[in-house]
Amino acid sequence: MTHDVFGQMTSLTDPGTLDDWNRVQLGFLAHAAVTPQHLERVLRDAPGFAMGHAIKGMFYALLGRRELMATVREALTNAQNALAEASATARERLYVQTLEDWVAGRPSQSVQRLETVLRDHPEDTLAMKLSHAVRFVLGDAAGMRRSIERVMPAYAPDHAGRGYLLGCHAFALEETGAYDRAGIAGRQALWMAPDDAWGLHAVAHVHDMTCDARAGLDWLAGREAAWAHCNNFRYHVWWHKALMHLDLGQIDEVMALYDLEIRKDRTDDYRDISNATSLLMRLELDGVDVGDRWEELADLSANRTQDGCLIFADLHYLLALTGDHRDAETATLLARIHRDAQSADCDMTRRMASPGWSAAQGLEAFGEARFEQAFAHLSAAHGDMQMAGGSHAQRDVFERLTIDAGIRAGQLDRAEILLDERQAQRAGHEDGYASARRDLIAAARGLSDAQSVPAQ
Repeated sequence: MTHDVFGQMTSLTDPGTLDDWNRVQLGFLAHAAVTPQHLERVLRDAPGFAMGHAIKGMFYALLGRRELMATVREALTNAQNALAEASATARERLYVQTLEDWVAGRPSQSVQRLETVLRDHPEDTLAMKLSHAVRFVLGDAAGMRRSIERVMPAYAPDHAGRGYLLGCHAFALEETGAYDRAGIAGRQALWMAPDDAWGLHAVAHVHDMTCDARAGLDWLAGREAAWAHCNNFRYHVWWHKALMHLDLGQIDEVMALYDLEIRKDRTDDYRDISNATSLLMRLELDGVDVGDRWEELADLSANRTQDGCLIFADLHYLLALTGDHRDAETATLLARIHRDAQSADCDMTRRMASPGWSAAQGLEAFGEARFEQAFAHLSAAHGDMQMAGGSHAQRDVFERLTIDAGIRAGQLDRAEILLDERQAQRAGHEDGYASARRDLIAAARGLSDAQSVPAQ
């Protein structure tokens, strides 16, 4: 037995294969585009490496695509066969069980398997990052933070994964409202691991949640190298920059980033679709004409109506379909979400039931300008939206839609309450969106008062 870059015992013995495996792990932490190539070489040269097959399965599972589940199940079969034919450590076996739980529809149990790994191997940075990633999909921000803070004492200053650990800690701190600590941790993460795009983006989240777009742009300026190596995660960092320009009313800059970076490669990865649809919807809510940009997103989303892997993905496909007024495909997607919600027989379909079904109906109604119904459905989903996964910044498009639906439906008091809650979550800060909506509410109340004055 040998040890990997994080000091973990591994059944790999060939130095070249071990080097590739270390690059897989470090690449996963850095969201590096080259990571799959290293994993392919590991499995080519060590086909009996059960943990390698399990990690391949988890990587594909996290992509949230129905057609890739066949690859996930194949990876699981290969991992199980490898366990039967070759030696493996107890830790490696737990990784296989992590994938077994996901395939069985229990990603929450996958998290517990990874926590079992971390109890015995707290310095296993791969397990830390995987737990973080799965909890992110499940909307478990508090769990992300608890998991990381349990293992932090095991990380010596020279541990190869410490910078990435701090990047994950920064994000978990931000998502649980500890903005000052998050900013410090994210900056330290990038100092220790200059390719830690996750830590860099955690600081961008801090600026978003503290409504300081100018400081956010300053933070990202000149640090492009920290995300240039990334897979499609790089589009997400550009998306954050676009949000900052949007808050400052710099629409030309937003449009340029959308066309040249965010949709540079017109993929149908749900994360890329979510970047694009949520940005276009924000622009439209602010009265900006986005031209024909909905069309290509709707074309891609029309092919995803039967996916059903993640409600977060489905809701963004729905944004694209309603944004381009694709009534037939919208109805098809809604029907499928409803079927899944009625079954509610696994972690993901339970999220289709809540918050998914109410949110989906709300998006459809908003797209049809039925604002009273939109507000009713979106308000019903509001309290559980974190369960859809993603971050506060990503889910904010649904908050904005809920508030705007309330204003357009004349539910001014209730819309104002949601604005107050949103502002409280931002440590009392007010961004451009909130300021504009408060002005709209005040104007609507003023008009109402004026109309109620008896004629002289």
